[in-house]
Amino acid sequence: MNFKNITKPAANKIIIVAGLIFIALFCFAADCKDRPVQKSPVPADISLVKSHLQALTKTPEFRNYKNIDQLNAVADYIQQNFSKYGDSTTFQEYPVDDKIYKNVITSFGMENKKRIIIGAHYDVCGDQQGADDNATGVTALLELARMLKGQKLNYRIDLVAYTLEEPPYFRTENMGSYIHAKYLKDHHIEVYGMASVEMIGYFRDEKDSQSYPRGVLSWVYGNKGDFITLVKKFGAGDFVNHFTTNFKEANQIKTETFTAPKFVKGTDFSDHLNYWKFGYSALMITDTSFFRNKNYHETTDTLETLDLPRMTRVIDGIFLSLIHLK
Repeated sequence: MNFKNITKPAANKIIIVAGLIFIALFCFAADCKDRPVQKSPVPADISLVKSHLQALTKTPEFRNYKNIDQLNAVADYIQQNFSKYGDSTTFQEYPVDDKIYKNVITSFGMENKKRIIIGAHYDVCGDQQGADDNATGVTALLELARMLKGQKLNYRIDLVAYTLEEPPYFRTENMGSYIHAKYLKDHHIEVYGMASVEMIGYFRDEKDSQSYPRGVLSWVYGNKGDFITLVKKFGAGDFVNHFTTNFKEANQIKTETFTAPKFVKGTDFSDHLNYWKFGYSALMITDTSFFRNKNYHETTDTLETLDLPRMTRVIDGIFLSLIHLK
């Protein structure tokens, strides 16, 4: 290669890719220590996980923005389950195109001033069940509500089920997560950080079952879709760094971290993007979405394609990470 002929943009891309590989190799080396599996005081219940997934996916109509009655029915289901466990449960309603849409919020540890947001969207893209995208994330919230009840917490934890994450509202101010993040900012509410739970149920052990936004990353992470990913940006902040450390130490499931600029495809494809916009420390917990799950935004995204035992261990990892935050 004649390096004299490399343009500045091309050189920058080479530097970025090389940097990503270096960071990935460093993180991989640092994570190779054998760790014991932490025991959860309140383990996630796989039978309840399955029951919630069935309730969210086997609906009379698809839970997309066009079917407002179905979205409201799902919001009611979430609210009813949150209310069993949370210290306070509310709807955050807002108008879009002459219709009222709802976020559903439940809170724990309300004696603490600084709060953590754990969020997931309950709407789907188009006419499909959206089992992985994102009934898995909402089910995680529902189980976390049960698990967090009665726990001694160092932070207030708000579990938030968002509406209107999917197109045509994605990346607009009509996203439920934008409405929620803006409310926090406008009211000067002290937020330690946020985690978006976005597709956590699809795992595969076959060779070449995992792809990446940059192909060279397979050299580091391998080509099997057998791990959960914690996606963060550079300068992620204290919450993300501490949460990530706790999640790895819990050792519930094979875990990789991915730190990259926002322009790398997929790094901001969920509700955490709106907390980034308002300057909050935020990350995404994901099975990598369309880089692994080819049912993404297809009618084939059904409950039968999910790996419930591994999904349940992801929920345990989130729970342990939260209760151990100092």
